Amino acid sequence: MKISVLGCGRWGSFLAWYHGRNNEVLLWGREGSRSLRALKENRANEYLALPDSVRLTSDLQEALEYADTVVISISAQELRSLCCRINHFPVEGKRFILCMKGLEIETGKRLTEVVRECIQQPVGVAVWVGPGHVQDFTAGIPNCMVVDSADPTLTEYIVNTFSSELIRLYKGHDLAGTEVGAAAKNVIGIAAGMLDGLNLSSLKGALMARGAREISRLMKAMGASELSAYGLCHLGDYEATLFSAHSHNRKFGECYIRGEKFESLAEGVPTVKALVALGKKYDVDLPICRTVYAVLYDAAPPKQALQDLFARSVKGEFDA
Repeated sequence: MKISVLGCGRWGSFLAWYHGRNNEVLLWGREGSRSLRALKENRANEYLALPDSVRLTSDLQEALEYADTVVISISAQELRSLCCRINHFPVEGKRFILCMKGLEIETGKRLTEVVRECIQQPVGVAVWVGPGHVQDFTAGIPNCMVVDSADPTLTEYIVNTFSSELIRLYKGHDLAGTEVGAAAKNVIGIAAGMLDGLNLSSLKGALMARGAREISRLMKAMGASELSAYGLCHLGDYEATLFSAHSHNRKFGECYIRGEKFESLAEGVPTVKALVALGKKYDVDLPICRTVYAVLYDAAPPKQALQDLFARSVKGEFDA
């Protein structure tokens, strides 16, 4: 089988590595991309070495013509512009798998909604999300992830075709909930990193419990299943996001508190803007998201903001 992977950063290069173990892969990166240049020069980056089955290109047309299954792994905020470019090429009938997490800042839309708006051709669209870090997978440490789509047949195909001993794929049945949960866990990860930076890591258990409850309320208000907050897309990804040294979002939150630079992509930073806006739109209280937003964008003192968060008025644990 041939597979195209669009995006050659940490996760995109891993997906090329993963699929390249049993398939022929064409990995695309933007012309001038530092990540692509490094891979072309060394056939490797700081995380992995590409197998011989993976070829590299900066030609988007070539990548789209190469395979019927197209995996996308880029920054969520760049998805619209890429899909608008994709729409200029004949891609009818292809399968697009979004291996990325986030919400569009300007609109609050889910990523599959962005794809459907921009690619004006009949294509299959699915998401593949959940816990796992490149460093663990390439060391042979397995994990479980979830695939979801508005088309159950597509979900079934992806799970049956690409599941392995390294990544066990589960079938999701709630696309909206899966996407919102996957995006929101990065914001909870930033909050966890802030707690680490303040030497308040013992509060992570409470953060996990309240974070899942908070996002479940938003899911329900949006017409999704609140149970998705407790699945692989969200709560199931907490260990990898709130505790792992490999988590970009956790590390960003910790560095922010300590006044240290962090130059890697932390998707939770833009995502929190969209979540706060969705909370207002659907009249759902999102105290953790609002606290992270206040610290990042309103210059709220982090220690006081987090202390206030955990000192909110007494209420029943499972009250709204």
